[in-house]
Amino acid sequence: MSRSPTSYTAPLTAEQAETLRKLLEAKSFSFSGKPYALFSAKKDKVNVTVYEKGPKVLVQGKGTAEFVEFLLEPEVLGEAKMGYEEELEPEMFAPHIGVDESGKGDFFGPLVIAAVYSDAEIARTLLDAGIMDSKKIGSDARIRSLSDVVREAPGVAYKVLVLRPVKYNELYERFANLNRLLAWGHATVIEDVLAMRPDCSRALSDQFANPAVLKRALKERGKAIELQQKTKAESDVAVAAASILAREAFIDWLDQASEEWGETLPKGASRQVKEAGRRLLRSHGREIFRDTAKLHFKTARELYDEIVTESA
Repeated sequence: MSRSPTSYTAPLTAEQAETLRKLLEAKSFSFSGKPYALFSAKKDKVNVTVYEKGPKVLVQGKGTAEFVEFLLEPEVLGEAKMGYEEELEPEMFAPHIGVDESGKGDFFGPLVIAAVYSDAEIARTLLDAGIMDSKKIGSDARIRSLSDVVREAPGVAYKVLVLRPVKYNELYERFANLNRLLAWGHATVIEDVLAMRPDCSRALSDQFANPAVLKRALKERGKAIELQQKTKAESDVAVAAASILAREAFIDWLDQASEEWGETLPKGASRQVKEAGRRLLRSHGREIFRDTAKLHFKTARELYDEIVTESA
């Protein structure tokens, strides 16, 4: 490796997570609680956290390289990958644009689509900083911290498109199809990054629709680019970086809107989301959802019907 990373992530099986826990106990690590984590432990110059989603391990600190190479890989993962990523995953280090979105499944808030250009040097910088899929990160503060890393990476180019609810609802009415709207959004950010990195020949995103839909949405600048879609594309560091920028813009919008409307707007589409929606409707009337929510969600129709019934 050209330099020692201070952060490292890897997926684990449930059995590997338990093996790691026992290893840390045997090595006299100090355990503490952490949100969304199975466990978190610290000793000397290394912090180890295993998150529930995945599960996935995050190793941080100046002792990261030594811990991974001499403990995690041989005794838990059973394979040596650190420092060999370019040989094992050459496509991730080739110049390309990663695309991802946030807010697609959330009733409140915008749809945010982001694109990040990466090459070998940028990929190494992002990997060393611990860039990982935003869905694996439970802390908003961590999302914001990693967003700074992405934006400040030397040579990086990126674009973040925030479709606020008013605009999102307008576009959804026009497209009448979420996949077509997504394709338009992906094409828009790809085109914008290509304007900054015109020699880039490949773009990668998660599988969401027929690639031909996205190809048709691209304008002249993007017609020659190779479009790749695959499941779990966020394992690619450029896609992961895009997911982090998109998530940051999404949570920032939610925070600002919550303050503006005097009501915490929860993520997702849970019971708490419905409760917040009822309070908003009673306080501000049905037009409030056009400014704060995605109107095609069945949650909107259900809450509208409830308020009408209450008023009858």
